[in-house]
Amino acid sequence: MHLLLCGHGYLGQAISRDFLQAGWRVTALSQSPRPSTTSGLSERVADLSSASNIAEIALSLTQPDFIVHCASSGRGGSDAYRSVYLDGTRHLLENFPETPLLFTSSSSVYAQTDGSLVTETSPADPDRETGRILRAAEDQVLSHRGYVFRLSGIYGPHRSFILKKFLSAEATLEEDGRRILNQIHRDDAASAVLLAATSGLAPGIWNVSDSHPRSQRETFEGLAHLFDRPLPESAPRDPNRKRGWTHKQVSNAKLKAAGWKLRYPDFLDSASLIAESL
Repeated sequence: MHLLLCGHGYLGQAISRDFLQAGWRVTALSQSPRPSTTSGLSERVADLSSASNIAEIALSLTQPDFIVHCASSGRGGSDAYRSVYLDGTRHLLENFPETPLLFTSSSSVYAQTDGSLVTETSPADPDRETGRILRAAEDQVLSHRGYVFRLSGIYGPHRSFILKKFLSAEATLEEDGRRILNQIHRDDAASAVLLAATSGLAPGIWNVSDSHPRSQRETFEGLAHLFDRPLPESAPRDPNRKRGWTHKQVSNAKLKAAGWKLRYPDFLDSASLIAESL
């Protein structure tokens, strides 16, 4: 079996690891590939925003059995989102029309601000242009019977924005700290992608989030207890967040019912181990 992996960064490397361990061959596309000595892994330079580049790659590859788009916008704005996500998924769909495509989107497309539980059938109407571009890319993938994985904030070894801010005393409570934080460990996100490719998971929308969404205050209270640190001070919310200010609980019930088992269902249980790697 052959995986075409588009994006080989933080999440992509975990995905390639899991597929290789499952016996797949992996062709990883990125703008800055690293020399690889890993058996079964081939890395190639690619620009997802270039129709001619992806067409050239398609002609040179053995037909993949599954495609994953997990490329990053590089923290760019609307233009980067449009190039990487909207153009990138379109070029893959045009050049590999018979191969299932999984697009890693974001749970930020749920714009709810009332703290409600959101499932895959909840409205997803983001109020920022970047979110609307993600939704357009999602619809493009769904129209070709692909998979849309809406990932919550990714953390894992060497990476946790929330924990790093807390430990450096740079964190603040937004107003009263009621905003709910939804997170997912990188390795659990990767295992969900493997499940889609190997278990007959139905195409469509799937939330990929851990089992314990918590308010910002509850999260920082838990971290304060774990690390014997003071609770961050309150501050006004940031009105200029790129993906908007949201307040919702992302449900993972659908994916768990399909057989997904999390190794890290609770961020607070993982925090001490993650802190050692930061």
